[in-house]
Amino acid sequence: MDTGDTTFILLSAALVMLMTPGLALFYGGMVRTKNVLSTLMQSFFIIGLITVQWVLWGYSLSFGPDINHIIGSLAWFGLNDVGQLPNADYAATIPHLLFMVFQCMFAIITAALITGSFAERMRFSAFAVFIVIWATVVYDPLAHWVWGVGGWMREMGILDFAGGTVVHISSGISGLVVALFIGKRKGYGTEIMLPHHLPMTLIGASLLWFGWFGFNAGSALSANGLAVSAFVVTHVAAAAATLAWVLTEWLYHGKPTILGAASGCVAGLVAITPAAGFVSVIPAIVIGLAGGAICFFAVSILKAKLGYDDALDAFGVHGIGGTWGAIATGLFASTAVNPAGADGLFFGNPDLVFTQLFGVAVTWVFAAVMTFVILKVISVFMQVRSDENHEDIGLDIAEHGERGYSYQDITAGSPLTFSHVVSQSEPINSSILQASHSKSH
Repeated sequence: MDTGDTTFILLSAALVMLMTPGLALFYGGMVRTKNVLSTLMQSFFIIGLITVQWVLWGYSLSFGPDINHIIGSLAWFGLNDVGQLPNADYAATIPHLLFMVFQCMFAIITAALITGSFAERMRFSAFAVFIVIWATVVYDPLAHWVWGVGGWMREMGILDFAGGTVVHISSGISGLVVALFIGKRKGYGTEIMLPHHLPMTLIGASLLWFGWFGFNAGSALSANGLAVSAFVVTHVAAAAATLAWVLTEWLYHGKPTILGAASGCVAGLVAITPAAGFVSVIPAIVIGLAGGAICFFAVSILKAKLGYDDALDAFGVHGIGGTWGAIATGLFASTAVNPAGADGLFFGNPDLVFTQLFGVAVTWVFAAVMTFVILKVISVFMQVRSDENHEDIGLDIAEHGERGYSYQDITAGSPLTFSHVVSQSEPINSSILQASHSKSH
C-alpha cells in the first residue's frame, strides 16, 4: 500500500460524495417553490439508499468475480473478503475497502442524476423502488461490463475513464424514458415554470465543478501524473463549455444568463468525463467548446421541437453530453497521455471511434429498454405518478408534509395563500388543502 495514494483516494471519494448534495442544490434551485424539498430529498435520500444497496450486493455485482463477462458474482455480498488489503486487479496501492467506497460514490451520483428528468411529478414511494431496482439491473451490470475485470466491453477496448457510458449516458437515457413514461408536468407548455432560486442552482453547480476533480482525477486511482492530467483537462473542459454555452445562448437568445453558465459548466464536465484520462489539454478545450454548444441546442431546441418534458435537462446535458464525450474519446485519445489506453482517430487509429460508437449504442439501448421494463413492472403494483391535486399543491406538502419556505403563495408556485399557512408541525389535511386551492382561484 501507498499512503499517498490512499490519502488521495480518500479525499477524492469525499469530493465525489459532495457532488450529490451539490446536485440536489443544482436541481433544487431550478424547480418551483412548492417542489424544492421533494427535489432535495430525492438526491439526499439516494445517498442512504444506494450506499446500503452497494454495500450489500451492488459492489459485488459490479466488481465481483466475473460470470461469463456479464455480471459479477455475489462472492463479495455484504463486503465479504473486501478489507484493508489491496486488490491488485483494481488498485494495487490502496485498500480494497477504499476502492469500494470510491466506486460507491459514483453509483450514488448516477442514480441521483436521473431525478432531473422526472422532477415535480413522481411519487416518492415509486421513486425509491425504481431507484434501487435500476441500480441493481442497469447500473451494476454496466459498471461490470465497462470497468469490472472480465467485463465484455472492457475486454473489447471501450474506453471510459470515469463514467461517460456507465454514469452519464445511462442516467440521461433512463431519465428520458421515465419522463416519457409518466408524461409531462401538469401545465407544461401552457404555464410558466421558472426556476425559483437561481443562486441555489449556481451554488450547486459550483459544488459539482469542485467535486468533479475527485470524480475524474481520482479515477487514476493513484496520486500520479495521470491524476494531474485528468484534473487539468477536467477544469479546462468545464471552463470552455461554460464559455461556449453562454456565447451560444447570447447569440441565439440575445442575453447571457447565469443558468446558462451553470448548465454549460456541467455540460463540459460531463463531456470530458470519459476522456479525462486519455486526452491532453487542447483536445479538452475542443471537447468542452463542442459539448457546451451541443448541449445548449439539445436543451433549447431539440427538447422544444420534440415536446418531451425533461424537466431539469438530465437527458439534454448528461445523455447528450455523455454521448459526445464518449465519441470524442475515440477521436482524441492518445497513448502519450495514458499508455494503458489507446490512440484515437487523430492519432492514427480510426477503429477506436467505431468501438466507442458501439459502446454508446449498447448503453443507449440497454438503459432505455431496462428502464421501461422496470417502470412497467412497478406500475402493476403501485402508482408511479403523483395525483393532479398533489402536483397542484406541490410535492413538498403532498409527499413530505413540509414546506421549503415560511411563506409561499401562488406567485411562488403554490396555490396556498398567505391567509392559509399550514403548520409544518401538524398532519396535512387533504380536504383543507383542496378547499384552500379552490379558494385561491
